[in-house]
Amino acid sequence: MKKIHILGIIIIAVAIGAIFTTLNNTSTYASFAEAASDPGSEFHVVGKLNKDKEAIYDPKIDANLFTFYMIDNKGMECKVVLHKNKPQDFERSEQIVLIGQMEGQEFQASDILMKCPSKYNEGQPTAVK
Repeated sequence: MKKIHILGIIIIAVAIGAIFTTLNNTSTYASFAEAASDPGSEFHVVGKLNKDKEAIYDPKIDANLFTFYMIDNKGMECKVVLHKNKPQDFERSEQIVLIGQMEGQEFQASDILMKCPSKYNEGQPTAVK
């Protein structure tokens, strides 16, 4: 067999290995209930902040610890522990996407994405407060 054929086979094997690795590490959108049923896997959970409960962030104690309660799109509430600092304008967010996994009764979030309200309402600028 020629060296070029061996090199081609090696490149194909590496590409197949990379594809399988990527597929195994993909996370899926889920509810808190689905995340609780598979605690070792990473999920994206979409929901809204529960503004009736307290959000706790004290940078003097731990700048990378923020806890709050979120209600997912199916109506289930869960305590969330975010291992990052509190995002700017967090309370104004319309929708939250958490990336992480369930541990016990808490969702341990490694990252957070927020959808903030638009500056414009049906083409008309809103007044800034």
